[in-house]
Amino acid sequence: MGHRGGALVTDRVVLITGGNRGIGLATAKRFATAGYKVAVTARSGSADDAEGILVVKCDVTDTDSVNAAVDEIEEKLGNVEIFVSNAGITKDGLTLKMSDESFESVIDANLTGGFRVARRVVKGMMRGRWGRMVFVSSVAGIGGNPGQANYSASKAGLIGLSRSLAKEFASRNITCNVVAPGPIETDMLAELNDAQRDAMLSVVPLNRLGQADEIAAAIEFLASESAGYITGTVLPVDGGLSMG
Repeated sequence: MGHRGGALVTDRVVLITGGNRGIGLATAKRFATAGYKVAVTARSGSADDAEGILVVKCDVTDTDSVNAAVDEIEEKLGNVEIFVSNAGITKDGLTLKMSDESFESVIDANLTGGFRVARRVVKGMMRGRWGRMVFVSSVAGIGGNPGQANYSASKAGLIGLSRSLAKEFASRNITCNVVAPGPIETDMLAELNDAQRDAMLSVVPLNRLGQADEIAAAIEFLASESAGYITGTVLPVDGGLSMG
């Protein structure tokens, strides 16, 4: 927490894309509990269990939708000071069988979507001369994953995007960092069978799945006043998986 005019500040405005479930919702709840003003976007425009959180309908693949959503958030809560880019989709398949559409749609949602929202919210951060951007990547973006050429490419792309933004906006006191989750206990992972789950755990030194709130904690730290000297970094939260 920082100080503004002698008062403890927890009321900064946070925007989390894809905040209606999993890591996004856990992060939204964590910020809300700490006293931040929190907005989440969801394609459906609704989120379960989002008490005290502004839920805004938004499709990150559509620039007009992104701009309208941020307009609404600015009107209701104020300028977005913390942006967590979490919206993402998967369309897994082996490369030889992957269509252009499967590749391009994942890049569009996961990578270009993050860019669209960042481009829109950074204006308010520049005016306020303070900002935090945290992009949710994946261990797949660092080490790759068979059957996920599209997803891994999109998540690796977020690292280049974040580091470019970190350099562009450093002079305005805006930091940009990446959190790279390993296997986390979410809906997306619940679809795996026992054999797949065991295979995954066998390569995690801590020998367990992570919890969504453990990712949220890392995001909250990178968005805090205390992390003001950290920018352009990639923080794996993966039980040691990315060590190799």
